[in-house]
Amino acid sequence: MPKRQLILKGIAASPGKAKGKAKLFFSGDDSSNFNEGDILVTTITDPTMVQAMIRAAAIITDIGGITSHPAILSREMGIPCVVNTKEATKKIKDNMLINVDGLKGEVYVLD
Repeated sequence: MPKRQLILKGIAASPGKAKGKAKLFFSGDDSSNFNEGDILVTTITDPTMVQAMIRAAAIITDIGGITSHPAILSREMGIPCVVNTKEATKKIKDNMLINVDGLKGEVYVLD
């Protein structure tokens, strides 16, 4: 069983749990490079990211609150979301295996 270590804590914005590969994704990035089941990690989402958000297993952001764009859309899509982690885009690297707990607002890295 993989070990998990708490790497980030933020605001629980949409409940649920998801495990997958992290993908750093920013405004203007090509959504065709974002795979189904990836976990979207960004500063904050915007409408140009919706195609990637639809494929995401979960969303993690550096900033935002419970009424921010990623929080509202993730609740509408029924996927976990943790916002306002302050440093997700610094601590999380592409392809890192992570676990997102959208009810507790916690992100774990899996070994």
